[in-house]
Amino acid sequence: MVRTASGFRGTRVGATEGTGPKIQRDDHVGAPLPRIRVSYWCAKGHETRPVFVKLPDDQIPVVWDCRRCGGQATRGSADSALPDPVEDGYKSHLEYVKERRSSQDAEDVLAGALERLRARGLLADELLRDT
Repeated sequence: MVRTASGFRGTRVGATEGTGPKIQRDDHVGAPLPRIRVSYWCAKGHETRPVFVKLPDDQIPVVWDCRRCGGQATRGSADSALPDPVEDGYKSHLEYVKERRSSQDAEDVLAGALERLRARGLLADELLRDT
């Protein structure tokens, strides 16, 4: 059985008031749900502004992940002046790579990749000479 509409109202992007399964077809198209944009600031001063369906204030999240640095962002700009919180496990891709490989391993991988490029003729030796 294929359903044409979501069983949960307002969970789809672009959902409108009155959408969802109906027994009879109406010509009335639902009005857009009211939306609000909430500002969050991280400790580094980055602002993130996600859009939410208009909800009571206590149902809107108090913290949000910063889109630029991944840190915790809060709704009050005064809170953004607080020092960085204790590391909560967020790591960049580079940090994970550095955990698995030493700097010598990285040099070996780079040297091997450069040799393969030179062997294929894609990298000229003159470009890599030390000056």
